[in-house]
Amino acid sequence: MVECTGAGQELGRSGVEPGGPVRVGKGAVWALGLLAAATGALESVVAPTLPLLQRELSMSPAQGAMLSIAMLVTGALVTPVAGSLGDRYGGKRVMLRLMTVVAAGGLVSSLAPNPAVLLLGQVLEGAMVGAMPLSFVLVRRHLSTGESQVAIGVVSGLFVGGGMLGTLIAGPLAEGLSRHWMFAVPTCVIVVATLCVHRLMPDDPPTGSTARIDWPGLALLSGVLLTLMLGLSMAPEIGGRPLVLGALAVLLALLVTGWVLVERRSASPMVDPDLVARPAVWRSYVVTFAVCVGTSASMYLVPQLFAVSGDGYGFAAGATDIGRYLLPAAVAGAVSGPLGGIAARRFGSHAVVATGIGVMTATLAAMACVHTEV
Repeated sequence: MVECTGAGQELGRSGVEPGGPVRVGKGAVWALGLLAAATGALESVVAPTLPLLQRELSMSPAQGAMLSIAMLVTGALVTPVAGSLGDRYGGKRVMLRLMTVVAAGGLVSSLAPNPAVLLLGQVLEGAMVGAMPLSFVLVRRHLSTGESQVAIGVVSGLFVGGGMLGTLIAGPLAEGLSRHWMFAVPTCVIVVATLCVHRLMPDDPPTGSTARIDWPGLALLSGVLLTLMLGLSMAPEIGGRPLVLGALAVLLALLVTGWVLVERRSASPMVDPDLVARPAVWRSYVVTFAVCVGTSASMYLVPQLFAVSGDGYGFAAGATDIGRYLLPAAVAGAVSGPLGGIAARRFGSHAVVATGIGVMTATLAAMACVHTEV
């Protein structure tokens, strides 16, 4: 990210530093904030309504699990490419195109007649994971350091706030109108906000980066993730089909091996194997992977617990109630970010990570043992 220097009084009046980037006004920052809020809302509508979607679209548990992680899979592929393309063609240009893909995904999700089309919409929506960091690059390029920190805080806060709002409104929209509207409403706001950003945010010049994009590595990593998702979709019956299980295992091994070989030979790899081999790096990857698996599993299973009606467990909750039950988790996530940063400066990152994992583990264990009351 490019750090911008402070601006003097003349810059404040003229708005342009001679030979430097064009400064942006509050309108452009708030347009980015509106876009972040709408994106956060669209990202969060699936979790509280997942049981409703499974019921209305006759989705299997495996399909529901795939739906809950589809955006994350796309984000893992888009994010490194978005950064490189932003350096080469300009952050605004790339971000607007990615948000066009997100809006298309929201439209597909809102019109989806079956699980396959809805999954496609969620895959397209995952482009938001690569688009949002580019908004931070834009404000850093057009504002002074102090102003950019405030702007990034506003955009980040509105994204989190949008996520909370999406958690709350998804149920009422799906139950009061239809499941189509819970995707359509934030998508419409995304379209309006994207047009505002296009009009109010000045173009940022490319940095002249000549780094090549690792397309072969991206293609192989996509194959790895698609194979894993295919295995997940076939999980209920794959145990009785040993040949299919063996074929998927062989395919996955070939793709992973090919990806590692390509990354070792690439001039600009997506993931540097030598860097990953360092103990501090691969250990952090292992911890992050474990935390994400636990978080993703709970994001899928907890709404099921709220929705199901069983003997001694479950609450037969509708989508609106599930949204209210999930809201404390969204609030805790919003608060833990800045608190974690403060604690890391005082106690060290290891202590913060260990504490977070301990709290999450204890919470999930408690939910497994004590689940008779909301």
